[in-house]
Amino acid sequence: MKRALCAAILLTALLGSPAAATVDPAGPEGGLKITQLLLDKSSRTLYLLQGRRAVRSYSVDLGANPAGHKQYRGDGRTPEGLYYITHRNPRSSFFLSLGISYPNDRDRARARALGRDPGGDIFIHGRGARVQNPPRDWTRGCAAVTDDEMAEIFALVPPGTPIFIKP
Repeated sequence: MKRALCAAILLTALLGSPAAATVDPAGPEGGLKITQLLLDKSSRTLYLLQGRRAVRSYSVDLGANPAGHKQYRGDGRTPEGLYYITHRNPRSSFFLSLGISYPNDRDRARARALGRDPGGDIFIHGRGARVQNPPRDWTRGCAAVTDDEMAEIFALVPPGTPIFIKP
């Protein structure tokens, strides 16, 4: 099952962004079942997908130094590659949040080769009461959306959902 989901995400990445797909803001009839996420860093867009079909899209703010893959704690970069949603955090400092499985074994090895800590605590999150009118790309490597958008994402995306973060 996980292998099939990973293959679907890789296929999405290889065939291009789902931006060409129809984005239905109301969603299909009945309940939404989000099967994967695609975060396109270059367009700063998070897509919620059913298969290859984007059913929601959101503009995101990224880390303060968004170009390239996250290398170590404090570099201000958002990771790139295949990860999954680890958990929901209803008590986030930034309204609500979904944990992302960074760092993986490759991330830890890369940071270790640099003599650095890979960091962690990468999330999709809202802004919360403390962050009003933030500058673009203000996070420490996370992907941030508005609180209203985060409430919707939080309700739709369960732990275990794969996320492909594209450069």
